Amino acid sequence: MRRDYFTLDVDPGSEEGAKPVVDIEFIGPEGQFEDRLIDESGATLGSKQIDVSYRLRESEMVPEAIGVFAMTNRITGDYVFEVNVDGGTVLDLVHAAREYGKAADIDDGRYQIAISTGDRQLVSYDKSTFLVYDLDGELLRQHSLIPSGVEL
Repeated sequence: MRRDYFTLDVDPGSEEGAKPVVDIEFIGPEGQFEDRLIDESGATLGSKQIDVSYRLRESEMVPEAIGVFAMTNRITGDYVFEVNVDGGTVLDLVHAAREYGKAADIDDGRYQIAISTGDRQLVSYDKSTFLVYDLDGELLRQHSLIPSGVEL
């Protein structure tokens, strides 16, 4: 699936105490993407069945760096989607999610991913983990969201 079929925007929680939201819109051919959001039984993938990450395509995590934001099926390892995103957008998400986590009961996640196509919302996930990797595939803990008690 082509990366340019997706757009990604981050709403860092415009209202005080609001959960940050990653808005993903699929703008590719109709019907092509929805199958990736369904498991083998035909049910929509749940929040615990997906992983969210970002890997840099440049040497440093700076606002103007370019990288790939990806969502994968945790069970199969298949990519659900990938989209090119600048480092500033990712830094905004991580900062907003950390601030939200300090101020809120985060049993329901530190940020939300809302995926839509056209005017139809396909799925929404509450997530607490977001892993950021450098160009060599090394985890950048200082830029990642890793809940306490989780070992990697």
